[in-house]
Amino acid sequence: MTSLLGCDFSSAPSRRKPITLAIGRTDRGRVVLERLEIFETLDAWAVRLGQPGPWVGGFDLPFGLPRELVQTLGWPTDWAACMAHYASLSREQIRDAFAAFCDARPVGGKFAHRATDGPAGSSPSMKWVNPPVAFMLHAGVPRLRAAGVSFPGLAAGDPDRVALEAYPGLLARSVLGSTSYKSDDKAKQTPERLIARKTLLDALEAGQAPLLHSAGLRLKLSHAQRDDLAADPSGDRLDAVLCLLQAAWAQHQHAQGHARYGLPEADPLEGWIVSA
Repeated sequence: MTSLLGCDFSSAPSRRKPITLAIGRTDRGRVVLERLEIFETLDAWAVRLGQPGPWVGGFDLPFGLPRELVQTLGWPTDWAACMAHYASLSREQIRDAFAAFCDARPVGGKFAHRATDGPAGSSPSMKWVNPPVAFMLHAGVPRLRAAGVSFPGLAAGDPDRVALEAYPGLLARSVLGSTSYKSDDKAKQTPERLIARKTLLDALEAGQAPLLHSAGLRLKLSHAQRDDLAADPSGDRLDAVLCLLQAAWAQHQHAQGHARYGLPEADPLEGWIVSA
């Protein structure tokens, strides 16, 4: 049976802020959460990725850069070559290159965007602060590539280990709108955000989120798992489960005959966020 993975990623994991991997499976329309795995180092996470499949995973980190940015900087426009070049740079070199790109652009249009950012509502993948998604790409994609996984729409690899770019905020907003459900800032870990997490979990378990409803899926949790997800004010555990559900939707699309796991014909340099 094909496993499902959902990954809440950190470019600098630690005991306080680890990488969280939700592991599950589908069973007659239910997406069953089996367990959460925690990784305090990038190396430990990379070892896990190299283990045999089959699995389909949703990973909350960008898989590509905006074509406009890549062309302006004179970097390779082939995805594999671009990612190899990007991996060869230090974070300081990346920040300097991206800052110079932004400095040359007008206020209100500093960042370049990928085509998927619009429908997904995601941050530009060149952003290096708040959140530092550019460094997440720099830390994550080279390790995924080294593990030999398949990137639908971007690069072939092991067909039994399929990596998709996920974005938990896309699924959360379809239920909560603009209501916030998490914060790493203890001062903002309010009762209102706890209520929002419980509201979101209610919708996921009932299959009422539009993405799940469209595929006839719903989340299956134990009482202990539900309490654990609701009690995490950072939302990291819940985000991993949201990515797991996006992977489940993609697996459903693949089972219905969609060779690209529900991804559209997107720019093969930029990539696309699954279900956007």
